[in-house]
Amino acid sequence: MCTTPPGRITVRSPRIGARLGSGLAAALLVATGLAASAPAALAQAPESAYADVVPAPVKLTPNAAVKFTISATTKIFVQPGPEAAGVGAYLGELLRRPTGFPLPVVPSAAAHANSISLLLTGADPAVGDQGYQLDTTADRVVVRATKAAGLFAGVQTLRQLLPAAVESGSVKPGPWTVPGGSVLDHPRFGYRGAHLDVARHFFPVATVKRYIDEIAAYKINTLHLHLTDDQGWRIEIKSWPKLATYGGSTQVGGGPGGYYTQEQYKEIIAHAASRQMTVIPEFDMPGHTNSALASYAELNCNGVAPPLRTDIEVGYSSLCINKDITYKFVDDVVREIAALTPGRYFHLGGDEAHATSEADYNTFMAKVMPIVAKHGKTAMGWHEVAKAKPDVPTSTVIQFWDTKANNPAVAAAAARGNKVLMSPANKAYLDMKYNANTPLGLNWAGYIEVQDAYNWNPATYAQGVGESSVFGVEAPLWSETLKTLSDIEFMAFPRLPAVAELGWSPASSHNWDAFKQRLGAQAPRWAAAGINYYKSPQVPWRTPVTGTCDNPAWAPASVYTGGTLVSHGNHEWRAKWWTRGDEPGTTGRWGVWEDLGTCA
Repeated sequence: MCTTPPGRITVRSPRIGARLGSGLAAALLVATGLAASAPAALAQAPESAYADVVPAPVKLTPNAAVKFTISATTKIFVQPGPEAAGVGAYLGELLRRPTGFPLPVVPSAAAHANSISLLLTGADPAVGDQGYQLDTTADRVVVRATKAAGLFAGVQTLRQLLPAAVESGSVKPGPWTVPGGSVLDHPRFGYRGAHLDVARHFFPVATVKRYIDEIAAYKINTLHLHLTDDQGWRIEIKSWPKLATYGGSTQVGGGPGGYYTQEQYKEIIAHAASRQMTVIPEFDMPGHTNSALASYAELNCNGVAPPLRTDIEVGYSSLCINKDITYKFVDDVVREIAALTPGRYFHLGGDEAHATSEADYNTFMAKVMPIVAKHGKTAMGWHEVAKAKPDVPTSTVIQFWDTKANNPAVAAAAARGNKVLMSPANKAYLDMKYNANTPLGLNWAGYIEVQDAYNWNPATYAQGVGESSVFGVEAPLWSETLKTLSDIEFMAFPRLPAVAELGWSPASSHNWDAFKQRLGAQAPRWAAAGINYYKSPQVPWRTPVTGTCDNPAWAPASVYTGGTLVSHGNHEWRAKWWTRGDEPGTTGRWGVWEDLGTCA
């Protein structure tokens, strides 16, 4: 693990107006001729909590003059009906842990004093199906949306406006303040996914649910579960039971492996749904199938089952394309899983089928695509399916994982009308090492530092795939070297929030220098939540303060000089230079206070 010590945030601010009280600063700005530009920037500078939100919202209008404080008497009001009720229950659960407050969830179609309201009326039409608007005044917070998905996204922004201790699993002292202001927000792409490989190494239900919780915080709305591969079959298929009991009995490097019962799979789906997340199951075929071939000899052309594999080689296995039983097998798998999966899509893999001839690959896809459709699902596949002849249906989503921008088959599919899900391996693959010293991961697609994961445009990366052809973005996480939740977290954070921002925030807002500051502000939240993450030296990490906020409370009438420490808003602050009357955390890039992090 990288042991580079995290750096503290240092805001580079003009000295005029930073050392002086606001009235004298304004006078000097006029006198020096800077009033035409500097006051406008000062007026637009967001309150620090707004400036820290990831992914960056479409529009922010902070109001540093007010703040709302959650108290023991605060209530959560929700639009009557099941949609908002589910999000309200989630918010209540999220806030009760650290605050210790009862926070009852009450149906009501109106906003009330001393409340957080989640309403499905009155939202700006610009929010669409997944966006929201959030308004905070002195006596209430109101989140409005047209759908539950939008309310849930608004809750994720609200949680980042609260002190980092809100992520704690135990009661903390507070205060629990939300800065005044408003947000109007909606996503760039409707699909923002994270992929988790449970086949190379098996992860129990609790680990998958925890990962769902962690990625939902960054407005990820799809979990792509890679359920089968050469090294393991990870879900019960009742009509082919040995797939799980034998095919799932090992994993990379050996060990017991494991599989999900169909009831456990439904538990994962239900948990994802409570986080407004859709699960897409993947059953990779015709290659990456050794666990199935080892389980049932009849799936092999020679009728002989190969041994189970625990290495990480790829490209050597293939279903027998010319056997009728192959398609009965595929039909049974798709039928059982489709019945359990409410989402629209079924991912059939199709990548690295090196042991399948081109003619056999074409035959297989031509037979399997209609099976997926027969069971009410729309097919997705890795970008190799774009080469199949006849052409795959235009409804098929092509998942691009190439490391080269020029892929003629993908460009041709986009021209025909297929949507393309962007996951270039040298940008979005979370299992790639950060650098040569990273203890986990692989490097066949190169090293991917945080800036690499952020600095690419999904709408211009692949030649012939423009914005209108992009289905969304997804960050795959393969598990050849990952065995625990801590391993998953270390590889996903901080790169997954980078990819999440590319999928949510407007392209015009993408700026590495700004993003790394906001990303650094997530560190105290991850510390409070117990999330393991890579402390990239590219990011100015804010560090949480151990102990309590036992410095003197900030007082607006007091004079502070460089180095003075105060407590305010459950954070510790250091005066960077002379100041009086400037509230810590409310003056954005003109700030005179260095945020030393939340008090644990």
